[in-house]
Amino acid sequence: MRDADGFAPEQVQRRIARQHRLWPVAVLGVLLAVGAAVAVPRGFEAGHLFAIEDDPAAIADRALDQNFNAAVAAREIEAALAAKDSDLAKSFVDLAAERKVAVDQALIDRTNAAVAEDASAGHAAQSFAYGLVTGEPSDMAGFAGTALGDLFVFGDIRDAVREGSRLASGQQADELVLGLACVGLAITAGTYATLGAAAPVRVGLTVAKVARKTERLSAGLVARVSRMLRGVIDGPALRRAAGSFSITEPQVAMRAARDAVKVERAGGILDLGRDIGRVQAKAGTQAALDGLKIAESPAEMARIAKLAEKSGSRTRAILKTAGRGAIALSLATFNLTSWIVSALFTLLMFVASLKSMTERGARRYFRWRKRRRMQREAEATFPA
Repeated sequence: MRDADGFAPEQVQRRIARQHRLWPVAVLGVLLAVGAAVAVPRGFEAGHLFAIEDDPAAIADRALDQNFNAAVAAREIEAALAAKDSDLAKSFVDLAAERKVAVDQALIDRTNAAVAEDASAGHAAQSFAYGLVTGEPSDMAGFAGTALGDLFVFGDIRDAVREGSRLASGQQADELVLGLACVGLAITAGTYATLGAAAPVRVGLTVAKVARKTERLSAGLVARVSRMLRGVIDGPALRRAAGSFSITEPQVAMRAARDAVKVERAGGILDLGRDIGRVQAKAGTQAALDGLKIAESPAEMARIAKLAEKSGSRTRAILKTAGRGAIALSLATFNLTSWIVSALFTLLMFVASLKSMTERGARRYFRWRKRRRMQREAEATFPA
């Protein structure tokens, strides 16, 4: 006899048995369980990273958990002291103290002595004068001289005269420094008029010029700032006026800069200067310069400013240890979206396999019970 589909009874039984086999779904369940053990923790971590995506301080903490320890602290402090960079050494000492990482007391004493030496009156006066005259500071005292020179327009006029004369004579001129100097001259009057409210922007532009002169402005920022300056400065007008810049006639230079700079279009440049000024105020000049070397865009500089506002003197050590990992998550090494999707897919498939395995097991159990009952009934009806 055959059923309605044309199958013999024994064929029907074999087909049912195949449908109710447990081992295929059991193997699949084991494989999915192994996949879930890998994907789910990564998925949870990816979700956590999405939550801290806009918090540079939290991103920096995560990077430090992976990269900062007592050996790193000791090595970096020794290297900073050997390079006569007491500011960086002190930053690492402060970071180690904040994270409760043990540092040898002798190393801390050497750092404190180096900081005291750099802060001595003679060294500070010499550094201040050098920064004032050259516009290329090496420490806080030197930057104070540079900033003072720019605030009283001497520094901006010096840079505008140097680069403007080169431009006028057909020599190679640094148009980025020239542009920043002209913007500085244009907004200096505003700094006076607002009784210093615009000072953070003024300081930020000074730091940006220093970074450019000392080759510590990232390639990304060079391109972005150059593009912004082209939208702010009337290039032909600046070239016509460049030859008239003179240290002895600062009014001429200021008037020419004001005529060439469209301050109403300078919002992007001023915002960048403000963020640089925030880093300088909270973490120091060297931290601002380190940030400009790492940041590839004004948005990343704004993230560094947020980090500096929370981390203060520890900012340099954080940037030195973690690099760009202190402000941005690396999607190249950890694709957040794919891990979250993989975790969800694996979990759903694992649950589906458990459901299928449970259903098949239940069917096999009920079929076994039915056979046992029929066997007992047959034995009772036809005893041996």
